[in-house]
Amino acid sequence: MDINEYIEDHTEKEPELLSDLRRATHLRMLRPRMMSGNIQGQFLKMLCQMTKAQNILEIGTYTGYAAITMASGLGDGAKLYTIDINDEIEDFTQSYIKKSGLDKKINFYIGDALEIIPKLDVVFDLVFIDADKRHYVEYYSSIFDKVKHNGIIVADDVLWDGKVLDESAKDAQTRGIKAFNDMIKNDDRVEKLILPLRHGLFLIRKK
Repeated sequence: MDINEYIEDHTEKEPELLSDLRRATHLRMLRPRMMSGNIQGQFLKMLCQMTKAQNILEIGTYTGYAAITMASGLGDGAKLYTIDINDEIEDFTQSYIKKSGLDKKINFYIGDALEIIPKLDVVFDLVFIDADKRHYVEYYSSIFDKVKHNGIIVADDVLWDGKVLDESAKDAQTRGIKAFNDMIKNDDRVEKLILPLRHGLFLIRKK
């Protein structure tokens, strides 16, 4: 047993539906590593429960793993708004949201998040950013004023398999992540902490 197996073994068990979703994503989708797994999902669910979040925004739904997990931690009347630009997997994702029985708590949008977010007349308790790394700075700017004081922003993939340490990395995704990380580091409107969970999570609290 390696350390990751040990962590998984001592973490809340993955629900059967999400186990099925994980397998189906690996079988049918390109880049299945984009999907949140059980460890990250349980962390996000616990954040929802601890903060008693009423309104959550997710940027980057993919096949719905994180959305379903977070929605399962919401109380009565709470809503999760999730946005993905890829209409080719909309039916797949929507089918699992319906199977979860949480579809009444999840508002699923297909389109460009930077166009949809300004139209959402909602103040968010929690925002999870896990979409195109080239636009993390823009996503952050677009949602910041919609996050309540003491609200939480979580950004995924901020260690980017260690590429953030590679000074020679020139690809747009790595540049986007590094620019985002540096911006958060210097933003005195928030408290911040990088967690080495999975591909790196930036935990950000709006003061």
